[in-house]
Amino acid sequence: MQEKGWSVNIVIDEHEGLTRAKAQLYAEDRSDLIGVGMARLNPADSNIPVIGDELATARALADLAHQLIEATAADIERVTKETPHLRA
Repeated sequence: MQEKGWSVNIVIDEHEGLTRAKAQLYAEDRSDLIGVGMARLNPADSNIPVIGDELATARALADLAHQLIEATAADIERVTKETPHLRA
């Protein structure tokens, strides 16, 4: 069995109560997929940065996963000439 290694690099930045995470997939020749997620601090909440980091990262990974499913569907359609019916 041959193993493959894919990795995701996540970069998080914060500015004025807004946390943004970018999740970039590195897989063979595919590094064009970048998911983005945002989290905003509610002024009534305590400022606990790790919570914003977690939420923004989860949203970025969900966005990346959606893009990967769409890319997979496009690849299948290109090869089979039929519309695939993939579920998330």
